[in-house]
Amino acid sequence: MQKYSRELSVAIVLALLLLVMAVAAPAFYDPQPLLSRLAREAPTLIVACGVALVMVAREIDISIGSIFALCGVCAGLLAGSGWPLIAVFGAVVVLGAVLGAMNGALVAGLRLPSIVVTLATMVILREGLRWKQQGAFINLPDAWQWFGLSQRGGQWALIAGALIILAVLAWASRHLAGGRFLYAVGSNAEAARLAGLRPRWITLAVFVFMGALAGLAALLNVVQSPQVDPKSGTGLELKAIAAAVVGGVAVSGGRGNLWGVFVGVLLLACINPALTYLHVEAYWEKAIQGAIILLAVIFDGLRNRRATN
Repeated sequence: MQKYSRELSVAIVLALLLLVMAVAAPAFYDPQPLLSRLAREAPTLIVACGVALVMVAREIDISIGSIFALCGVCAGLLAGSGWPLIAVFGAVVVLGAVLGAMNGALVAGLRLPSIVVTLATMVILREGLRWKQQGAFINLPDAWQWFGLSQRGGQWALIAGALIILAVLAWASRHLAGGRFLYAVGSNAEAARLAGLRPRWITLAVFVFMGALAGLAALLNVVQSPQVDPKSGTGLELKAIAAAVVGGVAVSGGRGNLWGVFVGVLLLACINPALTYLHVEAYWEKAIQGAIILLAVIFDGLRNRRATN
């Protein structure tokens, strides 16, 4: 039970928040707005899972918002050129993986700090996209919205797809060799190397996988609107990292599980609408996210200190 104390704590906070909303603002649970909020968070959940895996390997990726935006714009341009959905799906996942490989090559190959590398690529990609699009939206074919389903059907499809990906990744990270390798490298890279693993290749692989997930998430975001916003993904890195840290993923690497990340995403997803329903200024959302990250890091520091004493 102590092993999952962080996840249980976050789940209790989430339950208390939902109880407060049930009493103070029952309209929070209106079916269609609630379904829309959950569908909007499906891409965030996928990105947060990727971020969590990168953090388990004791790295960080703050370029995901820019990769997400670039993949979304490319998906819109390809869709407008008449590409079928399956081809666009493959293209944006490959594009995301290539961009992730660039980060991974610099981090694993040249042994540069991941926070410096991904900060640089975040700015380069975001500013390059701003120069290319000049803020112009991209119109999508009508058949693309909600994968050609009804709005309600498309929303359920997005939620179900994100949950399936979460379940597969959570199982794989615990039961497949590749997942165990991540935890080994994040816990002690030198010990993992002496045990016969290749930490640098594992680091490269997790960045590639992170990029591919960002591309997939971008596609799930694109189909929710008739237009692609080139500024989409702004602030996504903060939200994804916050969800991972709050969900019990250690900043120091080697610890965390994706079901905790799921609870973290739900908690953060409730903050903005809860503030709206409670008539609190929405700009407090970012401040609350930052405070949550800080508290989670302090909690990890205290936990590590107790473990070493």
